[in-house]
Amino acid sequence: MTSALRHLSAGALAVALFALTACTAETADAQPSQAPSPVASSPTAEPSAPPTEEPAVAADPTCETIIPETTVADYDSVGWSAQASPFTITGEEIPGGIECVWANFDGPASDQLHIYGWAPIDEAAADRARARLQAEGWTVETDAEGVYVTEPAETAVATDENGYGITYLFETGTVKIADTKQSILLIEWG
Repeated sequence: MTSALRHLSAGALAVALFALTACTAETADAQPSQAPSPVASSPTAEPSAPPTEEPAVAADPTCETIIPETTVADYDSVGWSAQASPFTITGEEIPGGIECVWANFDGPASDQLHIYGWAPIDEAAADRARARLQAEGWTVETDAEGVYVTEPAETAVATDENGYGITYLFETGTVKIADTKQSILLIEWG
């Protein structure tokens, strides 16, 4: 037993010495290049510009950024890709927006797809868009999240578990679209 402890202690000592030697050698070699590094990293760390810059860079929504990365990865894993187009409501383009159709565009034609979109919209344009949709028979519901406008059930190609097909969500300053009301929850943009 004592012999086993000695071998174990000797092994642990050898590993510790190796680790110390490796760290010391790296530190000694890296020290000349390390001197400028703290100076360079201090200014980088002081201004919190990167977090501020990220939203500014993210000013242009893409099909890959308006929904969660995990959803994009799931679509990629099954061979789906996105086709982007301008965001429109009843044929009227909403500037600054994007509408994305996710599907397997390389496979046979099918109705298996998902739609996600986001656009900035002012109150007057939102009111006009809701009025046009409602005139076409779309259902309007208001709740804590905003105003939902859903296509008529009889024309819906696909619906969620509550019977909602293509749905717009009008929030203050933004509008979202998804192939179902439930899918609007996936839109993280805005």
